[in-house]
Amino acid sequence: MRDFAGKTAVITGAASGIGAALATKAGALGMNLVLADVAADDARALAGTIAGVGTLVVHCDVSDETSVKALADAAFDRFGTIDLLCNNAGIVPGGRHRLVWEYTPGDWQWSLGVNLYGVIHGLRAFVPRMIAQGSPSHILNTASVAGFVSGSGSACYGAAKHAMVRVTEALYAGLRQVEAPIGVTMLCPGLVRTQIYEAERLRPAALADHDRPVESADLDAMRDDLYRHALGPDEAAVIAFDAIEEDRFYAFTTEAFDTAIRARADSILARTNPSFASIVEMSRMESDGRARQ
Repeated sequence: MRDFAGKTAVITGAASGIGAALATKAGALGMNLVLADVAADDARALAGTIAGVGTLVVHCDVSDETSVKALADAAFDRFGTIDLLCNNAGIVPGGRHRLVWEYTPGDWQWSLGVNLYGVIHGLRAFVPRMIAQGSPSHILNTASVAGFVSGSGSACYGAAKHAMVRVTEALYAGLRQVEAPIGVTMLCPGLVRTQIYEAERLRPAALADHDRPVESADLDAMRDDLYRHALGPDEAAVIAFDAIEEDRFYAFTTEAFDTAIRARADSILARTNPSFASIVEMSRMESDGRARQ
């Protein structure tokens, strides 16, 4: 997909972070925008900063199939066709580091609901209509390097992203199988300066974890240190749109996790017991590498 002007992009999780950067980039390319987020007021504020394009803001909870279907109806009713679908919304359950058996049912339901089912609902609501419209278009799914590495850390988030990788690969293969003129890109960010770790403020009350401890000052300081030199959301958006233009499937924002990805694959193929690197340490290597640039 190389011709963006006058086309229409739907972006979930558009109010902040990578979603807001994707919206800003798409707007700069002359695209109409459908900005979807549970923080609809923030999405409206962002829309006010993007001039010269048609914009529709929709309150949408991607974990709710009905809400995503309503988003699709609103987008197609307003603009007729959808040329770029960005399934981007994502959250990380907050609080201290937990081992896999320590996550609550609410943690799992929230993470899987947004990070995995949000994509599934988006595909079910949009893809059949995008195929039916018959014009070249593209789908961007925002995954994560956490979908390619493993270990004890961030299991609740990582499990959802591992599943999302499989779904996105199946999407790519399925669209090729039916010869649909729809490209697919999977954006795989490493460390990016976003508000994803502040997502707790958006957690549904029904999935609340009332026993969750307040994060320590040491943890806050470590996170601030990691993110000080992290990739900016605007840089991630440039990587994403470069991949869309090149019709490239994998779009990683960093090579810092390549060794861990390769080691995991080698262990699988050799049928040997795995040895997992720390996700925090890999993130620190990425941050330190950017600081030296």
